[in-house]
Amino acid sequence: MSNVKITIKVKYFASAREITGIQSETISINDSSKVSDLVNLLIHKYPNSSERFKHFLFAVNQEYADLSQSIMDNDELAVFPPVSGGNGDVPTIALICEDEPDLNKLVKEIQDPSTGAAVIFNGFVRGQSPGSAHPKTDRLDYEAYQPMAEKVMLQIADEMRIKWPAIHGIFMVQRIGTLEPEEMTIAIGVTTGHRTEGCFEAARYGIDRMKEIVPVWKKENGPDGEEWVEGSFHPQI
Repeated sequence: MSNVKITIKVKYFASAREITGIQSETISINDSSKVSDLVNLLIHKYPNSSERFKHFLFAVNQEYADLSQSIMDNDELAVFPPVSGGNGDVPTIALICEDEPDLNKLVKEIQDPSTGAAVIFNGFVRGQSPGSAHPKTDRLDYEAYQPMAEKVMLQIADEMRIKWPAIHGIFMVQRIGTLEPEEMTIAIGVTTGHRTEGCFEAARYGIDRMKEIVPVWKKENGPDGEEWVEGSFHPQI
């Protein structure tokens, strides 16, 4: 291995952050290193948690990475435990994002050879709401408490699977930032083997629950000014 050193930024999340006691750090590592070399370095640095590091997942520049992936100078690596709320047999995707998602790609990620039906719900910014107190909207500003929002979305997916056990895959997407009329704001997808196995009902349930308990807020902006839109539902604690 080369003796030339490169510098990378390593971020820790959830139990990985608790183990290290820090949110991020800059690490110097040999050039031509792989993710597996970083794992060995972390095991040496945090020896009391060596088995945990073997269990964690890794991402390089916000993309999942296996142990054989090469690390480049100035790369950003993330270390985290497997996300709760799903496993490889029942794919579950919870996503808070600014850019419009590729729904075709998401559908592919929640189907398998047994999939015979998929229901996709999309929500959009309404530019006009006839009969309402504020009939014209110029834009919506969305804000989320992201870590909690994604956790709650996974909770909703679990609820859906309990109600409709035949569900195979689920994705939930909430966009944040400034969105204009006709832009997508939210999406949910459900796959099952057959259309009669609850995919329609589950998609409706999922979007209704997202509107109830996922910590996302929107501010309406229009000719009459701006106003935060607040709901009235208070979850049972």
